[in-house]
Amino acid sequence: MKHLIYKYLFVVLLGILLLTGCNKQEEKTAEVQHEDEVNVAEFSDDQLAMAGIKLGGVQHKVISGTIKVNGVLDVPPQQKVSVSIPFGGFLKSTSMLQGSRVSKGDLIAVIENTEYIQLQQDYLEALTQFEFSKADYERQQQLSSENVNSTKTLQQSKATYQSWLAKKNGLLAKLRLLNIDLDKLSGGDITSTANVYSSISGYVTQVNVNIGKFVNPADVLFEIVDTEHLHAELIVFERDVPKIKIGQKVRFTLTNENKERFATVYLIGREIGSDRTIRIHCHIDKEDTNLLPGMYLKAIVEAGGVEVPALPDGAIVDFKGKKYVFVPNDTATASENEKQNGQLHHFEMVEIQTGSSELGFTEVTFPETKGTAAVVVEGAYAILSKIKNSEEEEGH
Repeated sequence: MKHLIYKYLFVVLLGILLLTGCNKQEEKTAEVQHEDEVNVAEFSDDQLAMAGIKLGGVQHKVISGTIKVNGVLDVPPQQKVSVSIPFGGFLKSTSMLQGSRVSKGDLIAVIENTEYIQLQQDYLEALTQFEFSKADYERQQQLSSENVNSTKTLQQSKATYQSWLAKKNGLLAKLRLLNIDLDKLSGGDITSTANVYSSISGYVTQVNVNIGKFVNPADVLFEIVDTEHLHAELIVFERDVPKIKIGQKVRFTLTNENKERFATVYLIGREIGSDRTIRIHCHIDKEDTNLLPGMYLKAIVEAGGVEVPALPDGAIVDFKGKKYVFVPNDTATASENEKQNGQLHHFEMVEIQTGSSELGFTEVTFPETKGTAAVVVEGAYAILSKIKNSEEEEGH
């Protein structure tokens, strides 16, 4: 008897478990169906006409827009100078400080080295020997024309002359690099110092030396920047480069500044960086000496017209912070009877990405998995309203 009772209880429990599993499976199926149907609206022929729903296709429109980019103020290479010396020496004097204003040709430092003395001595000796060898060569040429001396003597005189000429010119070039006053040197005034002059007008941005420090030719003593011709260097992503054209206007503001400034696109980079960006060189319309290289900026480029896929603004709806359009989905949703009778029409809500807008049209980008043969161009909000109502009814 107990055996029969246990067997009966086992059958009852098994039946309960099976029923529970079926109910959960049905609930999951219903949830999946609900998720599938939440983005689909169903319309009859009469409802379709009443809502004024019309279909159309994606068009290609020339739309001009703006591109938001970041950038930095910079100067062309020819307006930024790193000051160094051709020969090593000790810094004897300088009055330069960061922010100091200098003009082209100003004395900015004095370098001292006893080797400069030897260099000048060598030059004076070479100059004397050159003048002597030149006179001797001219004399040998005269004698040769009178057949007084031998050809060998003339050739030796010429070789000596050319040797001293090369040595003199080489030492002269070194002295010019050191800015040695050659007129004073010719008079016997030898100095142990060399002057360093500014090659541009601008502001000192870096001072890397101090009095008494020994500096090598590879060392940078100062950096001078001419800030009168700053430019805006914009960083543009690869996808936006086709929209950029030389001559386009740029509006920009500096960090922590509300003043809007203007620039013009002057050059477009020809190399894509590792971060998939390209540098755009822009000339600032109104120069401002208060601006400094390295300042960050935010800019808006007024892009020219570009042909892009676009839809009428009425075809695009905004729902929960995202942009959507509606496409016919009768093939995927309707039953065979509905397809034959044509009584019901189904529209699926598809998320898209939007770009610039102009004259009632907006640039659109569809997911790769969705076709764009037909799109609801009128009555889109009527479809959205019906989807919202369906969600509320199912929620209750």
